[in-house]
Amino acid sequence: MSLKTKRPKSCCFLNQNHNKSVISALYTFNLKKFLPYFLCLCILSSFGQTRKRNFRQREIGIFGGASYYIGDLNPRGHFSMSKPAAGIFFRYSTHYRYAFRFGFNYGNIAGNDAKSKELDQLERNISFKSPVYDLHAIAEFNFVDYRIGNEKHRFTMFIFAGIGAYHFNPQSSIASSSVPSSTNLHNGVVTKHYSRYQVNIPYGIGFKWHLTDIFGLGIEWSPRKLFTDYLDDVSSEYGDGSMRGNPRTKDWYFFYGMTLTMRLPNLNKPCFQNN
Repeated sequence: MSLKTKRPKSCCFLNQNHNKSVISALYTFNLKKFLPYFLCLCILSSFGQTRKRNFRQREIGIFGGASYYIGDLNPRGHFSMSKPAAGIFFRYSTHYRYAFRFGFNYGNIAGNDAKSKELDQLERNISFKSPVYDLHAIAEFNFVDYRIGNEKHRFTMFIFAGIGAYHFNPQSSIASSSVPSSTNLHNGVVTKHYSRYQVNIPYGIGFKWHLTDIFGLGIEWSPRKLFTDYLDDVSSEYGDGSMRGNPRTKDWYFFYGMTLTMRLPNLNKPCFQNN
């Protein structure tokens, strides 16, 4: 006679969470921790270029694309539930290989447990949405010489990294019931308060094309490294002790899309020297 033992449901839930935590940790180590250091190294290496490549160029530009989020309600689905995003920026180039950019982006992010195939997410059944107001200052490094208005340097791949600040205001719902932002609620019990104004680390990769003497086109993808797990208003546990989210992993949001830039004239030089 063989005896069959039934594994407790709680053990299955813990094993599922453990496996997802291991996968998430590996993903975080391989991409999200390595890439920022690589970007900074490449940017710093650009200062070793010869001085004869130095010049001054100012540009204004617009960004159009989409934004999305990675977190408790969407652990691995890149580009899932993307929402329209837009932005403006100013770029100041002092060299054919590097530039500095200051900008503002606006986007929307969302997540929904109902779109997952994971049983624990379907059982939790939370959804959220939030606007994101993003200010950033970044340094760019071009892999090859590039300059708008110069026919010899029409195209380059580039990487960038910097510092940013953002404002968010998540609105979450449980079984079609709205939950106020800035709190983590369950059965009317508040378990966590958090600031909706925070800092982040923007970085990314893209391409630039010279179009005309004054216009340039670009395409880019940019993660935002965050220091909060409440971007989606989901983390930790409810007031009654039941799990709501995984506080050991922080949330992320992303921008991707195209840029159109216009080179501004150099007022300190005659017109024939602007190129």
